[in-house]
Amino acid sequence: MGAESPAFTLVLPVLPLDDEVVLPGMVVPLDLSDAEVRAAVEAAQAAARSEPGKPKVLLVPRVDGTYAKTGVLGTVEQVGRLADGDPGALIRGRSRVRIGAGTTGPGAALWVEGAQVDETLPDPLPGQVAELVKEYKALATSWLRKRGAWQVVDRVQAIDGVAALADNSGYSPFLTTEQKVELLETADPVARLKLATQLLRDHLAEQEVAETIAKDVQEGVDKQQREFLLRRQLEAVRKELRELNGDQKGEESDDYRARVEAADLPEKVREAALKEVDKLERSSDQSPEGSWIRTWLDTVLEMPWNERTEDAYDIRGAKSVLDAEHAGLEDVKERITEYLAVRKRRGDRGLGVIGGRRGGAVLALVGPPGVGKTSLGESVAHAMGRKFVRVALGGVRDEAEIRGHRRTYVGALPGRIVRAVKEAGSMNPVVLLDEIDKVGSDFRGDPAAALLEVLDPAQNHTFRDHYLEVELDLSDVVFLATANVLEAIPEALADRMEIVRLDGYTEDEKVVIARDHLLPRQLERAGLDEGEVTLEESALRKLAGEYTREAGVRTLERSIARLLRKIAAQHELGERELPCAVTDEDLRDLIGRPHHVPESAQDPAERRTAVPGVATGLAVTGAGGDVLFVEASLADPETGAAGLTLTGQLGDVMKESARIALSFLRSHGAELGLPVTDLKDRGVHVHFPAGAVPKDGPSAGITLTTALASLLSGRQVRTDVAMTGEVSLTGRVLPIGGVKQKLLAAQRAGVTTVIIPKRNEADLDDVPAEVLDKLDVHTVTDVRQVLELALAPAAEGAAPEVPLAA
Repeated sequence: MGAESPAFTLVLPVLPLDDEVVLPGMVVPLDLSDAEVRAAVEAAQAAARSEPGKPKVLLVPRVDGTYAKTGVLGTVEQVGRLADGDPGALIRGRSRVRIGAGTTGPGAALWVEGAQVDETLPDPLPGQVAELVKEYKALATSWLRKRGAWQVVDRVQAIDGVAALADNSGYSPFLTTEQKVELLETADPVARLKLATQLLRDHLAEQEVAETIAKDVQEGVDKQQREFLLRRQLEAVRKELRELNGDQKGEESDDYRARVEAADLPEKVREAALKEVDKLERSSDQSPEGSWIRTWLDTVLEMPWNERTEDAYDIRGAKSVLDAEHAGLEDVKERITEYLAVRKRRGDRGLGVIGGRRGGAVLALVGPPGVGKTSLGESVAHAMGRKFVRVALGGVRDEAEIRGHRRTYVGALPGRIVRAVKEAGSMNPVVLLDEIDKVGSDFRGDPAAALLEVLDPAQNHTFRDHYLEVELDLSDVVFLATANVLEAIPEALADRMEIVRLDGYTEDEKVVIARDHLLPRQLERAGLDEGEVTLEESALRKLAGEYTREAGVRTLERSIARLLRKIAAQHELGERELPCAVTDEDLRDLIGRPHHVPESAQDPAERRTAVPGVATGLAVTGAGGDVLFVEASLADPETGAAGLTLTGQLGDVMKESARIALSFLRSHGAELGLPVTDLKDRGVHVHFPAGAVPKDGPSAGITLTTALASLLSGRQVRTDVAMTGEVSLTGRVLPIGGVKQKLLAAQRAGVTTVIIPKRNEADLDDVPAEVLDKLDVHTVTDVRQVLELALAPAAEGAAPEVPLAA
């Protein structure tokens, strides 16, 4: 089938067709105003004068300047005028011609040699070819009927030849130039018909998909129009009913729809709100669901979805605000200043939002009571120019307090986080989570677990409240959590927060706070003018040092308030004239005797360490640092039972520290020159005063060892020495925590010499310089160094002289 002639038998002028293909059997009009077309037709006419028949040209497709390898022999049927009046020629495609080499001929046209392609087929046609012809005609008929071309249907059905039927597809407007060139260059008629059938089949499939889509779109439009019409009718019916019954409740749904559409809501929130409005419109007035939906819509519409306050990027101004409102607390001030500086740089470089997350912060302020953690949150908001909201978490045991209640419950409300954002009126407030370590858990869930998503910067940009059930972006909120004890916060929650420790104030800082903040506030509360009562610095220092002993300033403020109330009462009774100045000597007459007299200020015979066996240690409690005394005694061998007795409500770790201290002295007593034989048959009793207060931890190890060594050697422990450190069985002094808080407590208690582990020497960088100036800090690595520093010389002790080895 389709064998080519071995020799080139035709010499024809080339008529190029740009981005157009003519197949055999097609009749096409061509515009002679094109120079190449006119040249080819004129050359064909010139050649026809010497040859019988009509002028012949070679129609060759030209795609992107490249000629196809196969052309079509065309005869010029007629030359005249086209419908628009331009000169034209009517050309009929006859047969395929395989293009050969170029040659010469009359006129300006390009002449080439060519050979006709033989496209004969056996007669009759094979069965498969006949089926293919039948399939093509069926597909072509289907396509033509859809276009309404009924006359063409009869013409296609009348075509019998396989080659003519395949070439008839050249009239198809949906074929691309490349597809028509492929049909032209396919010499085998059967293969060409298969290709034409496949192209027609693909087009019909695409057309069917397009019709389906158009039908779906039309149905959607019709549905929307029908729904719109029905809603208008429903509104008209409801309006008539309202006018008939004099009821205005039906206007609520219309009002809610208008409010939702007018509100500036995120897209997903708007979709959820409109769904609820649809439910409200369908619900009856007697249905309780209507009130739930209205409450939910009110909550959503009151949320400040796109409201944000502009941060005050005056870094120096923010720092001055923090310094003016709080004395000390340098770590927190530096952290807030760093946060603002980074926010400013990110904003300047267009990095405000990355991956849906904004640049919020989660800080945990951990410290003893009264150091200003809560008031610091308001100062941070003031410095940043943001709204401030406080959320009290103390005693919260219900998980729904954080995540909200499900809307199915009567009286359901959003959680405290959502309420805080709504109260602030902006999406970037400063939220203070007060007393986060006091959160409990019971059968209603664990609120601390619900806070995990809220306080995770990687998750809180898609926070979902159980009541709202839409995503709320908390990534721009600055969360400040306050706690007294870090250990009480679950580890997973503490890991999500940046811990900033507030270890209490020095005496100098307390004097500044009392003078600049507490005194003006209490003067106003006592009804006194600023100049009517002045407290000299000596009085403030004595109040801070002897009338109060705390890490914070709450008791100091109460003492000042009591003092001013006393003066105001005396003035009203005529016993005191105003203005007046209060010195340290006036305090006893006004508010009584001091409550905390330092050991160093007491009579030597009245001090706790006046007898052997008593040592001063340092500890950290929930109220900050504190001094801790250890008392040891030996039982009478005739009346007391042998062994170790521990009292003072001690934890397991502290009990183990006492056993380690005793074991060390038993094994190294001879080396230290101690009478360890007394430890074999006599009972040892160790007591920690303040027996109602629970105590635990390893940091009393060297204090226990010193107390026992003092007891055995008969040498007193120096009154001005306090110590902290863990002891090992070999006498090594191991590091502990809370060095800053313990040194502050030592300074408050009047201690001048402190012993700490050598490996805690780096922690001294956190201790204020004014505290280190008043303390003589010794760093030790072995308990023998502790005994040399802490025990008084034997001549000053009350017991017989016992040599102590180095």
